[in-house]
Amino acid sequence: MDNVRRELAVAAEAGGAEASALAERLTAPLASAIRLALLDALSAASDEITRDLAPGSVEVRLRAGEASFAVTLPAVEQAAPAAAAVPEPPAPPMPPLPPIPDEEGATARINFRLPEQLKARVEEAAAAQGRSVNAWLVRAASAALRPSEPATPPAPASGGLPGTQRYTGWVS
Repeated sequence: MDNVRRELAVAAEAGGAEASALAERLTAPLASAIRLALLDALSAASDEITRDLAPGSVEVRLRAGEASFAVTLPAVEQAAPAAAAVPEPPAPPMPPLPPIPDEEGATARINFRLPEQLKARVEEAAAAQGRSVNAWLVRAASAALRPSEPATPPAPASGGLPGTQRYTGWVS
């Protein structure tokens, strides 16, 4: 940002004192816009890398105005020690994680509002898996939308008609 300020000041000097004053006033809003554009580019890059790294993830973290990357690699199974006295029975296989959808590299942003307690639980679940909240939510949505066996319809609520459901809320 210091380089941008200097270059703007040098360019404004050619226009005189009034242009220099204008350049000085524009420096702060311009710096904010450039930072936001750079963070957006870093976020898009980390999303693209996460799609290629799945089931690992990459996220951009902003601390004290400085952006940094946090990389979460997929867990690697370690071999059991050779001197194990009693072999453990094999664990039941975990169902495969759904792949992160990749529709020709396109991503979309949404605003998602949820109760504070649910947000805390989502953050805990993501941290337990070593994922960003975004990566965890993408996986959860993918898992919820994957084809499965037809479920038994829920019993109707008292006073409700069979087969009807009611959803309330808003989406922006």
